[in-house]
Amino acid sequence: MTWRSLRRFPWIPVLLLAPVVICGIAGPLLYPHDPTVVNLLAPRKPPAWLAGGDPAFLLGTDHFGRDLLSRLIEGARVTLMVAVLGVVVAAVIGITAGMVAGYFGGWIDNVVMRIVDVKMSIPTILLTILIGSAFGGGLVTIICSIIFVFWADYARVIRGETLSLRERGYVALAKVANCSHVRILLRHILPNLFATCMVLFSLQLGRALIVEAAITFIGLGIQPPASAWGLLIAEGRNYLATAWWIPTFAGLAITMTVLGTNLLGDWLRDALDPKLRQL
Repeated sequence: MTWRSLRRFPWIPVLLLAPVVICGIAGPLLYPHDPTVVNLLAPRKPPAWLAGGDPAFLLGTDHFGRDLLSRLIEGARVTLMVAVLGVVVAAVIGITAGMVAGYFGGWIDNVVMRIVDVKMSIPTILLTILIGSAFGGGLVTIICSIIFVFWADYARVIRGETLSLRERGYVALAKVANCSHVRILLRHILPNLFATCMVLFSLQLGRALIVEAAITFIGLGIQPPASAWGLLIAEGRNYLATAWWIPTFAGLAITMTVLGTNLLGDWLRDALDPKLRQL
């Protein structure tokens, strides 16, 4: 690997996202304590480096005496599951709808884009609140909310790209060669959408995390006794004056992850688009 390639490597996004990915994948192996065990003898213990802290609880404990570091690690697992699964399914639905609408046009395009327009006229948070209120909180509900909310963003962007790609010469040659519509979409159009899809995917991960945290914060997302970063902030808001570390570390985890996904999306945009690639 050359020095130039090392300089172009997205070190900052990787450093920001690596702890979250590691904790999400290997969470149970990293727990200092069981994140669900209540210890009423050690409630609201401060972090180990502060006065009154306990080295056994590196980041302190919550109001029930549960280890905060273990709960943050468990929250990373929930966050990855919700964000990745929700965004992946939304991407599959949105990319398929956008390609079909852009390639065939006509009434199919009109129907798909009117559905997209209706969905995008409703604010994201409001729509997820309505879904959570209608079907109750929980992991499945928040994942379905993210899928329902985010697919239209993919559909709109991919449809515009497909409108341009279907006019290219290689698509016309494929039609002359009597290739089926499915083959043209999968072999000639979809590969040329890869860069756009990757950028959208990375940016949507951060948005999905914020939506999950916001909905959980108001009680319509992940439910206790599960651990989630939005839940930690909601539980710790009443203890800001006496136990600031409960919501603060969860907020920092959200900020770090969202910043990492946004920076990764910017890097992917520059790396995958020759017109934006730095010399």
